[in-house]
Amino acid sequence: MMAMRASRVLPVAAMSTMILSGQEPQTSALSEADNKLVPIAVVGAATLGYAAYRGMSKMQSLDDRLGALEIKAAKAESSAFLFIKPHAVTDPVKDLVKKKLAEVGISIASEGSIPGPEIDKKMYIDSHYGAIAEKAVKLKPEQLTPSAKAKAEFEKTFGLSWSEALKRGLVYNAMDGCPKLGIDGDGLDQKWSQLKRGVNLIKFGGGFYCGKVGEIFIINGFYMSMRSKFTQPGTSIHYYLVEWPTSSLSWEDFRGKVLGTTNPNEAAAGSLRKIIAQDWQALGLTEPPNTGDNGVHASASPFEALSERMNWCGVSADADTYGKALLAAGVPLSTILKWTSDPQVNLPGGSKGSLFDALEDLDSDVCLTKSIQLSELNK
Repeated sequence: MMAMRASRVLPVAAMSTMILSGQEPQTSALSEADNKLVPIAVVGAATLGYAAYRGMSKMQSLDDRLGALEIKAAKAESSAFLFIKPHAVTDPVKDLVKKKLAEVGISIASEGSIPGPEIDKKMYIDSHYGAIAEKAVKLKPEQLTPSAKAKAEFEKTFGLSWSEALKRGLVYNAMDGCPKLGIDGDGLDQKWSQLKRGVNLIKFGGGFYCGKVGEIFIINGFYMSMRSKFTQPGTSIHYYLVEWPTSSLSWEDFRGKVLGTTNPNEAAAGSLRKIIAQDWQALGLTEPPNTGDNGVHASASPFEALSERMNWCGVSADADTYGKALLAAGVPLSTILKWTSDPQVNLPGGSKGSLFDALEDLDSDVCLTKSIQLSELNK
């Protein structure tokens, strides 16, 4: 009797496995007694399947709820990366920054300093300046892709085709051009500043310039001097990770009224850049600020802030509040990583443009919505 029961149980187990795996049950091969057990198998399989479905449904529901919370948190609070530039890193300026942030209700989550040699070695500043630095430091001339129009302008201006210049080894990025010319970044900058547009200097595109210095062609020759201000021994930046309720301060006002415009002399009264420009001697600066050395930098958008935290602080996108929100909203990690270098992207209306420019000054919630839209447009 025990053996008979065992023989009848085996087909039931097999039947359950077949049903759960989506196979067609072959009941014709079973005995009459076994066939009586088929309904039991069906019920058992259905019960198991429903339990599995419920489990997956609960997990999916939990993921959705967590994603919604991450999106809500990112929309409610704005987070930016702000740093004092090397020329202005003094104790009085640090005190000024803290005082100003406190006045407008911006809290400092953390702060720290990064010395010039580390900035140089880890190429933080090169990642920070994105496409401009990439062409000046990271990419070799043969890796560049000027448009047909740009190549035509090169040949018209210099009397030599772009391909021939490459073939002869006459084109250098700014970093390689310095030793070739036997000068440093400041020396190259001095020569570059004497070039004239349309005579010995042309613009290939946004952040993409080519100038003839001596007998060779240099790409973005202005960059090395700018870079050296951040990388020289004895220099550093002092940074702040700052946060504030989105409802209390728009991103546009954060940049315009708290930070100040790029030209410090034209910045809003009471802004950090304006105060530093007015009181530079009392604040311990050795020279008056200008458009390049304007005291402080801050992220231009919530996405740019994420990019800067990833670059300067080594934060991963999936560990960052705004990064989590983007991922939860369906923006792929690969897209986020690509966007950190400010690529040209497809924009609504069919045009192309800078990713950073498209998101500039947008509040966290609007920036998130726009990021989702751009992600869809650039699949």
